[in-house]
Amino acid sequence: MFKEILNNFFYNNNDYILKKFNKIVSYINSIESDFEKLNNKQLREKTVYFKKLLHNGENLDHILPEAYATVREASKRVFGMRHFDVQILGGIVLHKNCIAEMQTGEGKTLTSTLPAYLNALSNKGVHIVTMNDYLAKRDAKKNKPLFEFLGLKVGLNLSNMSIEEKRKAYSADITYATNNEYGFDYLKDNMVFSKKDKVQRSLNYAIIDEVDSILIDEARTPLIISGSLNNNNFFYKKINKFIIPKLILQGYENEKVINFFGDFIINKKYKQLYLTELGFKKIERLLIKYNFISNKYLLYSNSNIFLFSCILSLLRAHYLYFKNVDYIVKKKKIIIVDEHTGRIAIGRRWSDGLHQSIEAKENVDIKNENKLLASITFQNYFLLYKKLCGMTGTAETEFYEFLFVYNLNTVIIPTNLPMIRKDMPDLVYLTKKEKFNAIIFAILSCVKIKQPVLVGTISIEQSEIISKKLKILGIKHNVLNAKFHDKEADIISQAGKIGAVTIATNIAGRGIDIILGGCKKKKKNKNNCSCFIKKWDKKNKFVLNVGGLHVIGTERHESRRIDNQLRGRSGRQGDVGSSQFYLSLEDSLMKIFISNKMKFFFRNLGINFGEFITHPWINKIIEKAQNKIEQKNFDLRKQLLDYDNIYNKQRIVIYKYRNFLLKSKNINDIINKILHDVINSIINKFFNKYIYKKKKNILNFKKYLKKNFNIVFLNIQTYNFKIFKKKLFKNIFINANLNLFYKEKIIGLKNIKRIKKFFIIKILDDFWTDHLINMENLRQNINLRSYAQKDPKQEYIKESFYMFTSMLKTFKYELISFLIKTDVSFLKSDNFFYNR
Repeated sequence: MFKEILNNFFYNNNDYILKKFNKIVSYINSIESDFEKLNNKQLREKTVYFKKLLHNGENLDHILPEAYATVREASKRVFGMRHFDVQILGGIVLHKNCIAEMQTGEGKTLTSTLPAYLNALSNKGVHIVTMNDYLAKRDAKKNKPLFEFLGLKVGLNLSNMSIEEKRKAYSADITYATNNEYGFDYLKDNMVFSKKDKVQRSLNYAIIDEVDSILIDEARTPLIISGSLNNNNFFYKKINKFIIPKLILQGYENEKVINFFGDFIINKKYKQLYLTELGFKKIERLLIKYNFISNKYLLYSNSNIFLFSCILSLLRAHYLYFKNVDYIVKKKKIIIVDEHTGRIAIGRRWSDGLHQSIEAKENVDIKNENKLLASITFQNYFLLYKKLCGMTGTAETEFYEFLFVYNLNTVIIPTNLPMIRKDMPDLVYLTKKEKFNAIIFAILSCVKIKQPVLVGTISIEQSEIISKKLKILGIKHNVLNAKFHDKEADIISQAGKIGAVTIATNIAGRGIDIILGGCKKKKKNKNNCSCFIKKWDKKNKFVLNVGGLHVIGTERHESRRIDNQLRGRSGRQGDVGSSQFYLSLEDSLMKIFISNKMKFFFRNLGINFGEFITHPWINKIIEKAQNKIEQKNFDLRKQLLDYDNIYNKQRIVIYKYRNFLLKSKNINDIINKILHDVINSIINKFFNKYIYKKKKNILNFKKYLKKNFNIVFLNIQTYNFKIFKKKLFKNIFINANLNLFYKEKIIGLKNIKRIKKFFIIKILDDFWTDHLINMENLRQNINLRSYAQKDPKQEYIKESFYMFTSMLKTFKYELISFLIKTDVSFLKSDNFFYNR
């Protein structure tokens, strides 16, 4: 009931927003003729004029119509392209902190130039976020002539760039980069030891291309910077060899009972694995037998936590993660296949020992586990921007999450021309073999009439199955496993050629238009240009006459949105096209959500081999299944965000304090404040008004000061506790400052300030990284509190707060102790820190 009300509100609100913004579009159209009269110089001078208006207190909303009219006119002169009214509408939506849903081929790249130009006029920077380096380079190169014509600078930020190149890219008016690059640069900026080493400016305004992929699909995986830990890799190899083969799965596999008394249970629906009581006991016996543990200790004791985690990770690697589906093996390395995009994620590694377990399973070199140094989720990173927006072809199904998590409203922009693509009902077969045979027959039917066909698969394994079958039949085709973005773009852009057969995983090639008749490549020889265009027009008309691009889906994805993305590759800009999904009862989605009774019912309908079932009722079951998984994935992302929000508050405090230290010109004042806190804390720890005269306390206090701070103080005779505290504080404070003053004399005032700043930041970083590990361990184990009828989230809040305050207190102690006790004679050289 609530969902229906929410959906009704969404569509009514969408109509209201479009009606309101269309009035602005009408006004921009009414002033178009005024801008057509301006020469290039006058049009360029509009940028200076707008900046002056903003400097004098005008706001961006007020200058929006004229600014958009300026960009439209400049685009006509630079590109020979005039923004459609729907693109102007999309540009207004993007400026107003909303997500614009614009169908594939509607020109989102050109649309983004409007809000990018407008918001760049404030001189605070605009970040345009893309999914990969190829798209960042392509869009920056494509739009650079337009922005430079209007007097703005464009920067490109890539992963292999130096600090100087990155800083130059960020200093530009408009910067293009991937979501990963922006996030990692933010984390790295909060790990530097000098302001000069920072590359980013303040986070002002971001336009996220393919916003659903970045803020939804990739939101479950936080960005992590890590360093290498100790080598425990031999444990993974030995356990994989001696323990894992002896463990038995309990439950069902392919609808048959495997074992009622197994050692572990798997839940494929939620990709989880659990040990049984018998499994615990068996593993303990095996670990003792192979000398992993002694009889004195149990498997779940503190000393064996790593072994327990190692066994669970290896079982998950063997039973829940599969080669050519979840990962590939290339050059004896495990490379992750992104479950949402089908792309390989080079450089990314699973955490909690899973990656090491898969390396052991595939018998490749095992790399060391990593220590967490810095981390942030995409949700919390992009929420740091003062203003955020995004564009995509598929956002409607996730509108609630965009609103709930990011406070971003979703607006569906109408297409420039009516959508005439024919989306045919799903065909359901009993077995995968029948389904793949039907897909091959459908491809042959398209090849026969030379209709281009795009086959979308959910895994590399599926794409290879279809490719092998086509090779046997001698059908030319391209297989796109999204391994190289440049190659990916070339292949997908030519998927609309006459008779082309393209096989792609999921949404590989997203962001690249498929043009019917093939991509119009520019000819260097101008004399051949008109001839080439005539040939292309002929090819384009041929493809339109045979039905346009036909899209085949080999399986329904967990998310309706990704199915819609695949369908959206056809029918761009009012082109004809068609789409159809082929399913089987053996597909992963169907196996999870369609009961065995239902499968038995289908088998007894008297359907012959090769025949299919199609019915709206089946489509409803599939949609219901997808809704359940989407809700589960949303809950997972929400849970990740709930826990990360707690950690995020602490991260903001640490980063703010760290930046304060970097900018500080008088580090001695900061250290004196910390020293003040530490001395008071130590005095309060050892003395109160009842025991301040006791010799034992005084003796222990002297020993503590000598050992931890190398400070000796004279006895204080007084009968007043307040006076005693004041004199004691003064004594210790003077001793500590004399010690620091002595060091200053040895290495010089200039150097001591540099050294103090370096060490205060270095020690803070060390404590913060240790705290991150402790927080992660706490998060992984906090759910056990639910057995004591306690709310894990509330327990996590309390425990993390206590851990954070304890960490800060210990940091102050260790800093003062280190500064006072450290011998600084080896730091005399001016170049000690600045050559590092």
